[in-house]
Amino acid sequence: MKAQEKTKWTIDPSHSKIGFKVKHLMISNVMGNFREFEGQVTTIGNDLSTANISFSLNSASVDTEMADRDTHLKSADFFDVGNYPKITFSGSGLKDLGDDMYELTGDLVIKGVTKKVVLPVEFGGLMTDPSGNVKAGFSIGGKINRKEWGLNWNAALEAGGVLLSDEVKIICDVQLVKAA
Repeated sequence: MKAQEKTKWTIDPSHSKIGFKVKHLMISNVMGNFREFEGQVTTIGNDLSTANISFSLNSASVDTEMADRDTHLKSADFFDVGNYPKITFSGSGLKDLGDDMYELTGDLVIKGVTKKVVLPVEFGGLMTDPSGNVKAGFSIGGKINRKEWGLNWNAALEAGGVLLSDEVKIICDVQLVKAA
């Protein structure tokens, strides 16, 4: 019996966004994204449950549309980009939950700290673009506690509470391109 061939996919950066949001002043959200990232996925045929995922982003590419805040995020208080230039994720397989919903489990590494995370994934489908490239679309969400990765900086507020919540919401839309 012949084993099915491996299918290789790469992230299409022009049709993908890797973002996050965090509560600020406990009343609203600050959103940001990373401008530089890359990722590869290998599956057996088109079977997503067999996916091996390798992803990295340039932590210095953080962009919250405010230069002073971005500089602070790049400092040792947060991402410490001088010592930890990459944030990485590696996962093995997606658990099919039905109705195009999956559960992605993998290791997220921030500032040299590795923690297992479980993220919900919505599969948008497969489509061939006008140039003949097969694409797959995904929306990835979830929440992490930033303190688990040593992102501890915060400030107490006079009226009570803190400047930033510990919870960070992950907001990613990813389009993969199947290798020819």
